[in-house]
Amino acid sequence: MLLAMRDDEKMGRITLAQVAERAGVSISTVSKVLNGRQDVATPTRLKVERLLEAHAYRRTTRSASEAPLIEIVFHELESIWAMELIRGVENVAKAQGAGVVLTESGTRHAPGPDWMEAMLQRRPLGVVLVFSTLPGEVKQQLRARSIPFVIIDPAGDPDPDVPSVGSANWNGGLAATRHLIECGHRRIGVITGPEDMLCSRARLDGYRSAMTMAGLEVDPGLILFGDFHVEGGYDRATEMLSRPNRPTAIFAGSDLQALGVLEAARVQGLRVPHDLSVVGYDDVSIARWASPALTTVHQPLRQMAEEAAQMLMRLRAQEPVSTRLELATTLVVRKSTAPPPPES
Repeated sequence: MLLAMRDDEKMGRITLAQVAERAGVSISTVSKVLNGRQDVATPTRLKVERLLEAHAYRRTTRSASEAPLIEIVFHELESIWAMELIRGVENVAKAQGAGVVLTESGTRHAPGPDWMEAMLQRRPLGVVLVFSTLPGEVKQQLRARSIPFVIIDPAGDPDPDVPSVGSANWNGGLAATRHLIECGHRRIGVITGPEDMLCSRARLDGYRSAMTMAGLEVDPGLILFGDFHVEGGYDRATEMLSRPNRPTAIFAGSDLQALGVLEAARVQGLRVPHDLSVVGYDDVSIARWASPALTTVHQPLRQMAEEAAQMLMRLRAQEPVSTRLELATTLVVRKSTAPPPPES
């Protein structure tokens, strides 16, 4: 029996009894940790979690307390692109005979500390997180409890040990700016997202690369950081368009910001695209219904969510998966872009 135990350990397997013995606690205490019970002292819980993670403990069958649900966690549900992600996860969940539970928690960088306790009570099949990365403690707790997780990453660059699905942000920024240059624009402004988000910087780098390759000067005064929301786009565009030598085109880092740019142009008496061309990013459903219809970079949000949910189910089945999948972005030309006015 001792030999079998050693063989299991060499292969990374361990039983609950062995975890309990190593941790110096009862099997019921280990079970409480696995099931997210809070009546376990923090040092004991951390010791048990480290053992479970170190030996890659996996439940062999689905627990009766596990819900046939896939949980998707956002830091905010206000953004319209959240609906595209939800639909993508829902498509996969339905095919698996599972439901979807939505949670709003934390900041754009990580879920809040209260989320873990509530999620462990629900015990979903797995978790899809819309965050740029995860704190080490969150990863450890999920792995120790055999709950697979994947990040949908329109926002950053997760750690290499975190399975994630993202998109080609640099290429998107390059394509948007090249289109404006090909239309004849030379003075092009950019309103990207928050400065601490890597996707914002990647789209900005794409813009800079397109300008440099075309031999055009990049005016630092025409680079502003926004917040990916309509109000932020409106405020930044109002600032940019109030300058004496205003741009003839603006690349907005999201469709919502682009809607703010359209409104700022209207308030200042500028016609789009006759006086100002505008390009957005994401290609959410309202982009085609804007006035004028918005030229934008299509980010395959629904497909990203489907890929993330499928990756989640493969992880649950203990199948090998790539830790990073990046999907292509494409430019969609509509009515909000045209050559600049002759006097420009």
